[in-house]
Amino acid sequence: MKASESRYCKCMYFSANALARKIEKLAGDCWKRVDLSPSHAYLLMVVIQDPGVQPGILADELQLTPSTITRLIEKLEEKKLVVRTTEGKVTNVYPTPKGKELYPKLKECSKDFYEIYASVLGKEESARLVQNINKLADKLHD
Repeated sequence: MKASESRYCKCMYFSANALARKIEKLAGDCWKRVDLSPSHAYLLMVVIQDPGVQPGILADELQLTPSTITRLIEKLEEKKLVVRTTEGKVTNVYPTPKGKELYPKLKECSKDFYEIYASVLGKEESARLVQNINKLADKLHD
């Protein structure tokens, strides 16, 4: 059944989550070849682009809670893709050489993800949808 045919199709919670599940599956399929979830991949890309980034900045950038960021970092540390250093009360996250090597593949996964959803929705509609989702998320910011 299509989401638009559900008895809950007029409910924002239902509709947003139906879309999120479909996007999550599509993204997961795209990042499977680097053996990372999309959340891990985006975090790693930020760390590669901004070596020494602090977890709080990662939480803001990725719109995730600090505890989620900690779990993501721990998993990337297990995979030897990032390292954390602590200087006093400040924690910084750095990419390892192995993590840096993944960057071209991560960018390729990101590009492929965009191309897949843009081919279905259209480039203009995709850009408009992303812009509107961001505006709505900003309005509902807590």
